[in-house]
Amino acid sequence: MEAIAKNIIVYVSSVTASLSYCYFVSSKIPKGFYRFISLIPIFYIFTILPLRCIFVFTTAICFSFTTWLMNFKLIRFAFDLDESPYRPSDSLLRFITVASLPIKTKRTDTTSVNTSPERSRYKLGFQNLIFSILVSTVNNYRDRFHPKVVFVIYCGLLFLIIDIISGVFAVLLLFLTGLELEPSSDEPYLATSLQNFWGRWNLLVTKTLRYTVYKPVRSAFSGYKWAAHAGVLSSFIVSGLMHELFVYQLSREEPTWEMTSFFVLHGVCVVVEMIVKRAVDGGRWRLPRFVATMLTVGFVVVTGLWLFFPPLIRTRVDVKVLQEHASFIDFIKRFFFSMTQKL
Repeated sequence: MEAIAKNIIVYVSSVTASLSYCYFVSSKIPKGFYRFISLIPIFYIFTILPLRCIFVFTTAICFSFTTWLMNFKLIRFAFDLDESPYRPSDSLLRFITVASLPIKTKRTDTTSVNTSPERSRYKLGFQNLIFSILVSTVNNYRDRFHPKVVFVIYCGLLFLIIDIISGVFAVLLLFLTGLELEPSSDEPYLATSLQNFWGRWNLLVTKTLRYTVYKPVRSAFSGYKWAAHAGVLSSFIVSGLMHELFVYQLSREEPTWEMTSFFVLHGVCVVVEMIVKRAVDGGRWRLPRFVATMLTVGFVVVTGLWLFFPPLIRTRVDVKVLQEHASFIDFIKRFFFSMTQKL
């Protein structure tokens, strides 16, 4: 526990000091190349911070919020792109909050998934229950299941863990500050196409790539018909490289590029899907919703079993996460037992 507390102090101090530098120094430099240069030390700090984490789970959270979210928000800050986390009228506290968390703002409310607080609490409780059942099932009966069945369970766990972490942070932030987080997903299991799926899945990453990669690339090729396609493909390539870095930080082993291949494959398929939709009857022809959903989710699962999960399984990242979850549950049980004993 002492090591964890020390890491938390180092993490919070590093993020606060780094974003304070951005607020007081980089913001005074004109937007563009020179402001970006001034931020390179911060990009480096936010990239290596997850390597200080002891556990796989905390490494994943640290990577998501620093290497992913904060670095890409600072890129928008450097070039003053859409949804920049900085406004001249903002206080230091607001800048740090907006730059370090996927805060819901008035500009994004119209595109966010609207969920009442009460419904969110029920949803979070239900997701935790299902997550615990699936984890217990894998831990106790892994040897009895075909490996492909275990992979499918992992697909469910991946979706749940992203939603649960986001939900917990959302509840805490709302309670402490009154601010709301962006939703983590929008029922991707109901997607009717790959384009629709990636517009519903992990909205934190989707929004980050939209403003940092897709829009700038599309704008750069605005005179060409394929500008949107270039933006989509570039977004998937960047996402693949970031996920490859993510796997490296979790496993600390050399990359195999399977994760990058997964996202490049999906990027190509999304572009082909966009072209086909436009070519077939002007985009008005559609498969029945149920069939489209089954094909979409099936394709994601099959390609995930082929390219997404193998590097995680091979490096035993999955086993470490499940062990950490079991240890955490045991700690909670012991804590509450000691509290009841004192009462």
